[in-house]
Amino acid sequence: MATGRLTSFPKMKIQLKGRRFETIEEIQAESQMVLDRLTKNDFQGCFQAWQRRWDRCVHSQGNYFEGDG
Repeated sequence: MATGRLTSFPKMKIQLKGRRFETIEEIQAESQMVLDRLTKNDFQGCFQAWQRRWDRCVHSQGNYFEGDG
């Protein structure tokens, strides 16, 4: 299960992709702005997707599979 998706990193990655930063502080400030714009629905969607992946894993009895389909 990809728990990194739980915190909306794909959304952050899309918004910061291709940007260049001069300092670590600049990266932190821009990243914080993206995080601040996330809504309650963004977080709920992440948890719901995580729950679906978790359920799928449990129902497969631990068998290996790929993809989110």
